[in-house]
Amino acid sequence: MKTSEFPRMHVSLYVKDVNATTDFYQKFFGLDASKKRPGYAKFELENPNLIISFVENETEVQPLFGHLGFQVGTVEELNLRLEAIKEFDMNTLEETGTSCCYAKQDKFWVTDPDGYRWEVYYVHEDVEWNDPKYNGTADACCSPAMVVEPVKKEETCCDPASGCC
Repeated sequence: MKTSEFPRMHVSLYVKDVNATTDFYQKFFGLDASKKRPGYAKFELENPNLIISFVENETEVQPLFGHLGFQVGTVEELNLRLEAIKEFDMNTLEETGTSCCYAKQDKFWVTDPDGYRWEVYYVHEDVEWNDPKYNGTADACCSPAMVVEPVKKEETCCDPASGCC
């Protein structure tokens, strides 16, 4: 085995509300948490090989973390994942044909309950130009300003099918 190879990556993030976070990631990853305990949740993804855990500790949640992301193999897979996210009424920011990290990409962004931004992207080709919106500051690289308010479902006083409304 080469010393540069790792069998699985692990990421641990502090969160304010582990229940809201677990709900978000069950939808985003499309699978249930592999472990849930008071103040803790863990997901184990097979492809990519990733363990990601969430520890409830509101005082340790930090702004301007940057972002996390997944590169997909085809535009079709990107579009399928985007449509799946939209079915859960998650707000997204979509970018098509953008030049980010010196690569022409299509992508979408989604933000979890604590503000951690996820980029799901497809690389068309490497390029020699980077969009200026991704230059200049460390927090701007490949992470556009994204103010996303949670989608609020319309509240009704009763079941609309009941005839009372």
